[in-house]
Amino acid sequence: MTLESSEFFNNEKMPSRFTCDNANVSPPLTIIEPPPEAQSLVLLMEDLDSEGSPWLHWLVWDINPLISEIQEDEAPDGAVEGMTSFGTTGYGGPCPKTGTHRYVFRLIAIDTVLGLTSESQLDEVHVAMDGHIIEEAEPLVVYYTRE
Repeated sequence: MTLESSEFFNNEKMPSRFTCDNANVSPPLTIIEPPPEAQSLVLLMEDLDSEGSPWLHWLVWDINPLISEIQEDEAPDGAVEGMTSFGTTGYGGPCPKTGTHRYVFRLIAIDTVLGLTSESQLDEVHVAMDGHIIEEAEPLVVYYTRE
């Protein structure tokens, strides 16, 4: 299983349109070859360089594994967007105070549908996924610099 974007490659700079300095929309993503036994997919995006623990920018679960494209500025039909570190649901783009930060997109295939509400947070998703993970895509890492 692989996660890619048509707007950037692994270990490259994220275009500003996907950040708080511009349109702050989620990037288009392509899901390649999820395992056939997957019942759903989970997607998260974190800032690995935020102060303290990683900052969660996007959390989506119950993604249909037959979906191959996540369109720009959209969550997949039928998927649920959970609570981020911003205290809201939905995508929140990179917005570091200063400097260069690493942002990682993780895609996880699981053998169940989580069925959690949109008020759920990452720790609840981790508990619900426990024992159900089939495969994780290689993380897609991008960088963003804010002066």
